Amino acid sequence: MFAYRTMVLAVPAAMAETGLAMLGEAPRTVVIDRDGLQALLEALGARGYTLIAPTVRDGAIVYDEVEAVDDLPAGVTEVQGPGSYRLSKRDDAALFGYAVGPHSWKKYLFRPETVLFRARLDPDGGFVSSRADDGVAPRYAFLGVRACEIAAIDIQDQVFLRGSYRDPDYGSRRDGAFVIAVQCGEPGGTCFCVSMHTGPRAESGFDLALTELIDAQRHELLVEVGSERGEQILGDVPSRPALPGDLSAARAVTDDAASRMGRTLEADGLPQRLAEVLEHPQWDDVASRCLACTNCTLVCPTCFCSSVEDTTDLTGTEATRTRKWDSCFTLGHSYIHGGSIRASTRDRYRQWLTHKLSTWVDQFGTSGCVGCGRCITWCPVGIDLTAEVRALLTPAGASEVLP
Repeated sequence: MFAYRTMVLAVPAAMAETGLAMLGEAPRTVVIDRDGLQALLEALGARGYTLIAPTVRDGAIVYDEVEAVDDLPAGVTEVQGPGSYRLSKRDDAALFGYAVGPHSWKKYLFRPETVLFRARLDPDGGFVSSRADDGVAPRYAFLGVRACEIAAIDIQDQVFLRGSYRDPDYGSRRDGAFVIAVQCGEPGGTCFCVSMHTGPRAESGFDLALTELIDAQRHELLVEVGSERGEQILGDVPSRPALPGDLSAARAVTDDAASRMGRTLEADGLPQRLAEVLEHPQWDDVASRCLACTNCTLVCPTCFCSSVEDTTDLTGTEATRTRKWDSCFTLGHSYIHGGSIRASTRDRYRQWLTHKLSTWVDQFGTSGCVGCGRCITWCPVGIDLTAEVRALLTPAGASEVLP
Protein backbone atom coordinates (compact mmCIF):
# COMPACT_ATOMS: atom_id res chain seq x y z
CA MET A 1 0.00 0.00 0.00
CA PHE A 2 1.28 3.48 -0.82
CA ALA A 3 2.68 5.63 1.97
CA TYR A 4 1.44 8.98 0.73
CA ARG A 5 -0.86 9.77 3.64
CA THR A 6 2.06 9.65 6.03
CA MET A 7 4.28 11.57 3.64
CA VAL A 8 1.92 14.50 3.20
CA LEU A 9 1.46 14.92 6.94
CA ALA A 10 5.20 14.91 7.57
CA VAL A 11 7.32 18.07 7.52
CA PRO A 12 9.60 18.03 4.45
CA ALA A 13 13.27 17.65 5.34
CA ALA A 14 14.29 20.83 3.53
CA MET A 15 11.98 22.84 5.82
CA ALA A 16 12.97 20.99 8.98
CA GLU A 17 16.66 21.61 8.27
CA THR A 18 16.10 25.36 8.11
CA GLY A 19 14.10 25.43 11.32
CA LEU A 20 10.88 26.55 9.70
CA ALA A 21 8.42 24.00 11.01
CA MET A 22 6.05 25.14 13.73
CA LEU A 23 5.51 21.77 15.31
CA GLY A 24 3.07 21.49 18.14
CA GLU A 25 1.39 24.82 17.42
CA ALA A 26 -2.06 25.43 15.99
CA PRO A 27 -1.64 27.26 12.67
CA ARG A 28 -2.81 30.86 12.59
CA THR A 29 -5.38 31.71 9.93
CA VAL A 30 -6.31 35.14 8.60
CA VAL A 31 -8.23 36.52 5.67
CA ILE A 32 -6.84 38.94 3.07
CA ASP A 33 -8.28 40.54 -0.04
CA ARG A 34 -6.72 41.15 -3.45
CA ASP A 35 -4.84 44.20 -2.12
CA GLY A 36 -3.55 42.05 0.72
CA LEU A 37 -2.24 39.52 -1.79
CA GLN A 38 -0.44 42.33 -3.59
CA ALA A 39 1.07 43.41 -0.27
CA LEU A 40 2.24 39.83 0.26
CA LEU A 41 3.99 39.80 -3.11
CA GLU A 42 5.63 43.13 -2.36
CA ALA A 43 6.80 41.89 1.05
CA LEU A 44 8.44 38.90 -0.59
CA GLY A 45 10.08 41.07 -3.21
CA ALA A 46 11.41 43.41 -0.54
CA ARG A 47 13.11 40.44 1.10
CA GLY A 48 14.93 39.53 -2.09
CA TYR A 49 12.72 36.70 -3.33
CA THR A 50 12.18 36.10 -7.04
CA LEU A 51 8.46 35.46 -7.33
CA ILE A 52 7.38 32.55 -9.55
CA ALA A 53 3.65 32.09 -10.13
CA PRO A 54 1.09 30.94 -12.69
CA THR A 55 0.60 33.24 -15.66
CA VAL A 56 -0.87 32.90 -19.15
CA ARG A 57 1.54 32.44 -22.03
CA ASP A 58 1.31 30.74 -25.42
CA GLY A 59 -2.19 29.42 -24.82
CA ALA A 60 -1.43 27.75 -21.49
CA ILE A 61 -1.10 28.54 -17.80
CA VAL A 62 2.62 28.26 -17.05
CA TYR A 63 4.96 29.12 -14.19
CA ASP A 64 7.10 32.22 -14.73
CA GLU A 65 8.39 35.31 -12.98
CA VAL A 66 5.67 37.76 -11.99
CA GLU A 67 5.67 41.08 -10.18
CA ALA A 68 2.05 41.79 -9.31
CA VAL A 69 -1.37 40.26 -8.83
CA ASP A 70 -2.29 41.60 -12.28
CA ASP A 71 0.12 39.03 -13.78
CA LEU A 72 -1.97 36.11 -12.47
CA PRO A 73 -4.56 34.37 -14.72
CA ALA A 74 -7.64 36.18 -13.37
CA GLY A 75 -10.88 34.79 -14.74
CA VAL A 76 -9.11 32.04 -16.69
CA THR A 77 -9.51 28.30 -16.39
CA GLU A 78 -8.66 25.37 -18.61
CA VAL A 79 -10.37 22.27 -19.95
CA GLN A 80 -8.22 19.13 -19.88
CA GLY A 81 -8.63 15.61 -21.19
CA PRO A 82 -6.39 12.85 -22.56
CA GLY A 83 -4.18 14.58 -25.13
CA SER A 84 -6.25 17.75 -24.83
CA TYR A 85 -5.74 21.15 -23.20
CA ARG A 86 -7.36 24.50 -23.88
CA LEU A 87 -7.97 27.71 -21.95
CA SER A 88 -11.46 28.94 -21.21
CA LYS A 89 -13.08 31.98 -19.61
CA ARG A 90 -14.56 31.73 -16.14
CA ASP A 91 -17.72 33.46 -14.99
CA ASP A 92 -15.81 35.17 -12.18
CA ALA A 93 -12.43 36.82 -11.57
CA ALA A 94 -10.85 33.92 -9.66
CA LEU A 95 -7.06 34.13 -9.57
CA PHE A 96 -6.52 30.39 -9.04
CA GLY A 97 -9.51 28.85 -10.81
CA TYR A 98 -7.65 26.20 -12.78
CA ALA A 99 -5.71 22.99 -12.29
CA VAL A 100 -2.04 22.34 -13.10
CA GLY A 101 -0.56 23.13 -16.50
CA PRO A 102 2.46 21.80 -18.43
CA HIS A 103 5.06 23.24 -16.04
CA SER A 104 6.05 21.80 -12.69
CA TRP A 105 8.15 23.42 -9.99
CA LYS A 106 11.00 20.99 -10.57
CA LYS A 107 12.25 23.18 -13.43
CA TYR A 108 13.40 25.66 -10.76
CA LEU A 109 14.79 23.11 -8.29
CA PHE A 110 16.07 20.26 -10.50
CA ARG A 111 17.03 22.38 -13.49
CA PRO A 112 16.67 21.06 -17.07
CA GLU A 113 20.36 21.81 -17.63
CA THR A 114 23.07 22.25 -15.01
CA VAL A 115 26.78 22.81 -15.65
CA LEU A 116 28.59 20.55 -13.18
CA PHE A 117 32.14 21.75 -13.77
CA ARG A 118 34.51 23.29 -16.27
CA ALA A 119 38.16 22.47 -16.92
CA ARG A 120 40.75 24.60 -18.71
CA LEU A 121 44.20 23.70 -20.04
CA ASP A 122 46.73 26.03 -18.48
CA PRO A 123 49.97 27.17 -20.20
CA ASP A 124 52.03 24.57 -18.30
CA GLY A 125 50.03 21.71 -19.84
CA GLY A 126 47.94 20.90 -16.75
CA PHE A 127 44.21 21.26 -16.27
CA VAL A 128 42.57 23.71 -13.92
CA SER A 129 39.06 22.66 -13.01
CA SER A 130 36.32 24.52 -11.20
CA ARG A 131 32.77 23.83 -10.20
CA ALA A 132 30.27 25.84 -12.16
CA ASP A 133 27.45 27.87 -10.68
CA ASP A 134 29.26 28.48 -7.40
CA GLY A 135 27.41 31.74 -6.96
CA VAL A 136 24.51 32.29 -4.59
CA ALA A 137 21.43 30.31 -5.64
CA PRO A 138 18.32 32.39 -6.41
CA ARG A 139 15.82 32.75 -3.60
CA TYR A 140 12.51 31.71 -5.09
CA ALA A 141 9.04 32.31 -3.73
CA PHE A 142 6.65 29.84 -5.35
CA LEU A 143 3.04 31.07 -5.44
CA GLY A 144 0.21 28.72 -6.37
CA VAL A 145 1.70 25.34 -5.39
CA ARG A 146 -1.06 22.71 -5.29
CA ALA A 147 -1.17 19.87 -2.78
CA CYS A 148 -0.15 17.31 -5.41
CA GLU A 149 2.84 19.48 -6.28
CA ILE A 150 3.92 19.78 -2.65
CA ALA A 151 3.85 15.98 -2.56
CA ALA A 152 5.95 15.93 -5.76
CA ILE A 153 8.53 18.30 -4.27
CA ASP A 154 8.70 16.08 -1.20
CA ILE A 155 9.36 13.09 -3.45
CA GLN A 156 12.21 14.92 -5.18
CA ASP A 157 13.55 15.91 -1.76
CA GLN A 158 13.71 12.18 -1.04
CA VAL A 159 15.64 11.57 -4.26
CA PHE A 160 18.08 14.48 -4.09
CA LEU A 161 18.46 15.28 -0.40
CA ARG A 162 17.67 12.33 1.85
CA GLY A 163 19.84 9.60 0.36
CA SER A 164 23.52 8.92 0.87
CA TYR A 165 24.35 11.81 -1.46
CA ARG A 166 22.92 15.33 -1.20
CA ASP A 167 22.69 17.08 -4.56
CA PRO A 168 24.23 20.52 -3.91
CA ASP A 169 22.50 22.38 -6.75
CA TYR A 170 19.05 21.08 -5.86
CA GLY A 171 19.68 21.58 -2.15
CA SER A 172 20.78 25.21 -2.48
CA ARG A 173 17.62 26.07 -4.39
CA ARG A 174 15.28 24.00 -2.26
CA ASP A 175 16.52 25.28 1.08
CA GLY A 176 15.84 28.88 0.12
CA ALA A 177 12.44 28.35 -1.51
CA PHE A 178 9.42 30.03 0.06
CA VAL A 179 6.31 27.96 -0.71
CA ILE A 180 2.85 29.52 -0.93
CA ALA A 181 0.35 26.74 -1.49
CA VAL A 182 -3.09 27.22 -3.00
CA GLN A 183 -5.74 24.79 -1.84
CA CYS A 184 -7.25 23.32 -4.99
CA GLY A 185 -10.79 24.29 -5.84
CA GLU A 186 -10.80 23.40 -9.52
CA PRO A 187 -9.56 19.89 -10.38
CA GLY A 188 -8.67 19.14 -13.98
CA GLY A 189 -10.29 16.51 -16.13
CA THR A 190 -7.27 14.22 -15.76
CA CYS A 191 -6.55 14.69 -12.02
CA PHE A 192 -6.62 11.75 -9.59
CA CYS A 193 -4.86 13.13 -6.51
CA VAL A 194 -7.59 11.85 -4.19
CA SER A 195 -6.67 8.29 -5.20
CA MET A 196 -3.02 8.98 -4.34
CA HIS A 197 -3.83 10.74 -1.02
CA THR A 198 -1.95 13.85 -2.18
CA GLY A 199 -4.78 16.38 -2.43
CA PRO A 200 -6.71 18.41 -3.08
CA ARG A 201 -5.89 19.92 0.33
CA ALA A 202 -2.30 20.50 1.49
CA GLU A 203 -1.83 19.91 5.21
CA SER A 204 1.88 20.74 5.48
CA GLY A 205 4.98 21.45 3.43
CA PHE A 206 4.22 25.15 2.90
CA ASP A 207 5.12 28.47 4.47
CA LEU A 208 1.68 29.92 3.71
CA ALA A 209 -1.41 28.33 2.18
CA LEU A 210 -4.19 30.24 0.42
CA THR A 211 -7.78 29.21 -0.17
CA GLU A 212 -9.65 31.44 -2.59
CA LEU A 213 -13.13 32.33 -1.34
CA ILE A 214 -15.17 33.88 -4.12
CA ASP A 215 -18.87 34.36 -4.67
CA ALA A 216 -21.29 37.15 -5.56
CA GLN A 217 -20.64 38.90 -2.22
CA ARG A 218 -16.89 38.65 -1.79
CA HIS A 219 -13.48 37.80 -3.21
CA GLU A 220 -11.06 36.99 -0.41
CA LEU A 221 -8.32 34.53 0.46
CA LEU A 222 -8.02 32.51 3.65
CA VAL A 223 -4.35 32.31 4.66
CA GLU A 224 -2.96 29.47 6.79
CA VAL A 225 0.47 29.88 8.38
CA GLY A 226 2.78 26.89 8.01
CA SER A 227 6.19 28.17 9.15
CA GLU A 228 7.93 30.84 11.21
CA ARG A 229 9.04 32.77 8.15
CA GLY A 230 5.50 32.57 6.80
CA GLU A 231 4.35 34.19 10.04
CA GLN A 232 6.98 36.89 9.67
CA ILE A 233 6.01 37.72 6.10
CA LEU A 234 2.34 37.83 7.02
CA GLY A 235 3.17 40.50 9.59
CA ASP A 236 3.64 42.95 6.70
CA VAL A 237 0.27 42.11 5.13
CA PRO A 238 -3.04 43.77 6.09
CA SER A 239 -5.47 41.08 7.19
CA ARG A 240 -8.32 40.21 9.54
CA PRO A 241 -8.69 37.16 11.77
CA ALA A 242 -10.46 34.23 10.14
CA LEU A 243 -13.95 33.54 11.43
CA PRO A 244 -15.56 30.07 11.79
CA GLY A 245 -17.56 30.75 8.64
CA ASP A 246 -14.35 31.45 6.71
CA LEU A 247 -12.85 28.16 7.87
CA SER A 248 -15.89 26.13 6.91
CA ALA A 249 -16.07 27.88 3.52
CA ALA A 250 -12.41 27.05 2.88
CA ARG A 251 -12.94 23.41 3.79
CA ALA A 252 -15.94 23.30 1.45
CA VAL A 253 -13.72 24.44 -1.44
CA THR A 254 -11.44 21.40 -1.23
CA ASP A 255 -14.28 19.02 -0.38
CA ASP A 256 -16.05 20.10 -3.55
CA ALA A 257 -12.86 19.67 -5.57
CA ALA A 258 -12.41 16.14 -4.21
CA SER A 259 -15.94 15.25 -5.30
CA ARG A 260 -15.25 16.41 -8.88
CA MET A 261 -11.98 14.59 -9.47
CA GLY A 262 -11.54 13.64 -13.12
CA ARG A 263 -9.95 10.21 -12.69
CA THR A 264 -9.45 7.45 -10.12
CA LEU A 265 -6.72 4.88 -9.58
CA GLU A 266 -6.94 1.90 -7.25
CA ALA A 267 -3.63 2.38 -5.44
CA ASP A 268 -3.92 -0.17 -2.64
CA GLY A 269 -1.54 -3.06 -3.24
CA LEU A 270 -0.64 -1.74 -6.67
CA PRO A 271 3.16 -2.28 -6.52
CA GLN A 272 2.79 -6.03 -5.99
CA ARG A 273 -0.09 -6.35 -8.45
CA LEU A 274 1.92 -4.67 -11.21
CA ALA A 275 4.91 -6.89 -10.50
CA GLU A 276 2.71 -9.88 -11.32
CA VAL A 277 1.65 -8.69 -14.80
CA LEU A 278 4.97 -7.95 -16.49
CA GLU A 279 4.05 -10.16 -19.46
CA HIS A 280 0.46 -8.97 -19.85
CA PRO A 281 -0.54 -8.39 -23.51
CA GLN A 282 -1.63 -4.85 -22.61
CA TRP A 283 2.04 -3.83 -22.76
CA ASP A 284 2.01 -4.63 -26.47
CA ASP A 285 -1.24 -2.73 -26.94
CA VAL A 286 0.00 0.46 -25.31
CA ALA A 287 3.34 0.20 -27.11
CA SER A 288 1.49 0.23 -30.43
CA ARG A 289 0.07 3.66 -29.49
CA CYS A 290 3.00 5.17 -27.58
CA LEU A 291 5.23 7.51 -29.61
CA ALA A 292 8.11 7.36 -27.09
CA CYS A 293 8.13 11.15 -27.41
CA THR A 294 9.09 11.68 -23.70
CA ASN A 295 6.28 14.21 -23.10
CA CYS A 296 4.98 12.32 -20.07
CA THR A 297 8.35 12.33 -18.33
CA LEU A 298 9.11 15.96 -19.16
CA VAL A 299 5.85 17.27 -17.68
CA CYS A 300 5.95 14.87 -14.71
CA PRO A 301 6.76 16.72 -11.45
CA THR A 302 8.68 13.74 -9.99
CA CYS A 303 10.65 12.19 -12.86
CA PHE A 304 14.36 12.74 -12.34
CA CYS A 305 16.16 10.89 -15.15
CA SER A 306 19.21 12.76 -16.39
CA SER A 307 22.26 12.26 -18.55
CA VAL A 308 25.74 13.76 -18.36
CA GLU A 309 27.33 15.31 -21.43
CA ASP A 310 31.01 16.25 -21.84
CA THR A 311 31.95 18.83 -24.46
CA THR A 312 35.15 20.61 -25.46
CA ASP A 313 35.73 23.78 -27.40
CA LEU A 314 37.24 23.72 -30.91
CA THR A 315 40.75 24.37 -29.61
CA GLY A 316 40.64 21.54 -27.09
CA THR A 317 41.65 23.83 -24.24
CA GLU A 318 38.32 23.98 -22.37
CA ALA A 319 35.94 21.21 -21.37
CA THR A 320 32.51 21.33 -19.78
CA ARG A 321 30.46 18.65 -18.07
CA THR A 322 26.69 19.28 -18.09
CA ARG A 323 23.79 17.41 -16.54
CA LYS A 324 20.61 17.48 -18.64
CA TRP A 325 17.13 16.12 -18.22
CA ASP A 326 16.69 12.78 -19.95
CA SER A 327 13.91 10.23 -20.16
CA CYS A 328 13.61 6.47 -19.81
CA PHE A 329 11.72 6.64 -23.12
CA THR A 330 14.86 7.55 -25.09
CA LEU A 331 16.74 4.67 -26.63
CA GLY A 332 20.08 5.94 -25.40
CA HIS A 333 19.08 6.27 -21.74
CA SER A 334 19.46 2.55 -21.08
CA TYR A 335 22.52 2.15 -23.30
CA ILE A 336 25.39 0.26 -21.75
CA HIS A 337 28.30 -1.64 -23.26
CA GLY A 338 26.84 -3.76 -26.03
CA GLY A 339 23.67 -1.72 -26.64
CA SER A 340 20.41 -0.60 -25.06
CA ILE A 341 18.88 -2.94 -22.51
CA ARG A 342 15.40 -1.57 -23.33
CA ALA A 343 15.39 -1.55 -27.10
CA SER A 344 11.64 -1.52 -27.74
CA THR A 345 8.91 0.99 -26.92
CA ARG A 346 7.15 -1.80 -25.04
CA ASP A 347 10.15 -2.25 -22.76
CA ARG A 348 10.54 1.46 -22.16
CA TYR A 349 6.86 2.11 -21.39
CA ARG A 350 6.81 -0.86 -19.02
CA GLN A 351 9.92 0.46 -17.29
CA TRP A 352 8.37 3.91 -16.85
CA LEU A 353 5.00 2.78 -15.52
CA THR A 354 6.27 -0.01 -13.26
CA HIS A 355 8.99 2.22 -11.81
CA LYS A 356 6.55 5.07 -11.23
CA LEU A 357 3.89 2.96 -9.52
CA SER A 358 5.75 -0.09 -8.20
CA THR A 359 9.53 -0.22 -7.85
CA TRP A 360 9.70 3.43 -6.81
CA VAL A 361 8.12 2.27 -3.56
CA ASP A 362 10.96 -0.20 -3.02
CA GLN A 363 13.52 2.46 -3.88
CA PHE A 364 12.21 5.49 -2.02
CA GLY A 365 9.36 4.35 0.22
CA THR A 366 6.56 6.10 -1.70
CA SER A 367 4.97 5.91 -5.12
CA GLY A 368 6.45 8.15 -7.79
CA CYS A 369 3.01 9.36 -8.87
CA VAL A 370 1.05 12.18 -7.22
CA GLY A 371 -2.06 12.02 -9.42
CA CYS A 372 -1.61 15.42 -11.10
CA GLY A 373 -2.71 13.98 -14.48
CA ARG A 374 -0.11 15.85 -16.53
CA CYS A 375 1.10 12.70 -18.28
CA ILE A 376 -2.45 12.07 -19.51
CA THR A 377 -3.17 15.62 -20.66
CA TRP A 378 0.12 16.15 -22.46
CA CYS A 379 0.38 12.76 -24.16
CA PRO A 380 -0.07 13.50 -27.90
CA VAL A 381 -2.09 10.31 -28.39
CA GLY A 382 -4.01 10.55 -25.12
CA ILE A 383 -2.66 7.49 -23.31
CA ASP A 384 -4.35 7.42 -19.91
CA LEU A 385 -2.21 5.96 -17.13
CA THR A 386 -5.24 5.15 -14.99
CA ALA A 387 -6.93 3.26 -17.84
CA GLU A 388 -3.74 1.37 -18.66
CA VAL A 389 -3.42 0.23 -15.06
CA ARG A 390 -7.01 -0.99 -15.03
CA ALA A 391 -6.37 -2.93 -18.24
CA LEU A 392 -3.15 -4.43 -16.87
CA LEU A 393 -4.96 -5.63 -13.75
CA THR A 394 -7.68 -7.25 -15.85
CA PRO A 395 -6.88 -10.92 -16.57
CA ALA A 396 -5.69 -11.49 -20.14
CA GLY A 397 -8.65 -12.32 -22.35
CA ALA A 398 -11.18 -10.47 -20.23
CA SER A 399 -12.64 -7.27 -21.62
CA GLU A 400 -11.54 -3.88 -20.35
CA VAL A 401 -12.77 -0.94 -22.37
CA LEU A 402 -10.38 2.00 -22.36
CA PRO A 403 -11.88 5.50 -22.60
